[in-house]
Amino acid sequence: MTIVNEAPYYRSCRGGFNTGYARYTTDEETEMPETPTFGRYAEISYEQMTTEQQEGYQFVKEVRGQVGGPSKIWIHNPKLAKAAAPLGAHFHPGHYSLSEREREIAVCIINSKWHSAYPTAAHERRAKEVGLPAEKVEALLSGLPTSFPDEREQIIYEIATALANSRWVSKGLYDRAVKALGHVGITDVITLMGYYTGVSMTLAFYDVPAGATGIPR
Repeated sequence: MTIVNEAPYYRSCRGGFNTGYARYTTDEETEMPETPTFGRYAEISYEQMTTEQQEGYQFVKEVRGQVGGPSKIWIHNPKLAKAAAPLGAHFHPGHYSLSEREREIAVCIINSKWHSAYPTAAHERRAKEVGLPAEKVEALLSGLPTSFPDEREQIIYEIATALANSRWVSKGLYDRAVKALGHVGITDVITLMGYYTGVSMTLAFYDVPAGATGIPR
């Protein structure tokens, strides 16, 4: 069943704003099973999904290779899942400007801010797999100071710490970041942190425990 919805919009024009309502359609939301399978979230079997959810599921699987982590929840909102999957795929190894070590420095810092068990455990493991020393990974996740001999890694550590904590970057750090990473590297770090903020908050809201598997996808 298709549902027609209306949402208010505000459009700037000379001398002020025009307001109105935009119409959009969605499939009727699938009723969730009663028994949670992934934290608090009760996953829907593929057969029970709406046509739109099935299309979203197939899209995510094609783009990301699997439907795991927060995508198991986001698929309930297939338009969101279709929007998020390409961004997540951008951060696959070799598709963007950061090394795996650099990526994990930023991800561990932002994950630690949200105290979300599932991504924190997953990226503690991944950070060690890609060669970050265990004591540095533990410092990143615990909010303790640390440092890196590699200039790029140190700059990424400082950017991520500044944005996650004070939410302000000094002119000196800005200049050093531009010199070391360029604007491509800087925007990759910033957007990576934004993406994992969404990941962490989703998995925190649904109270997904570390190592949860849910329904095999």
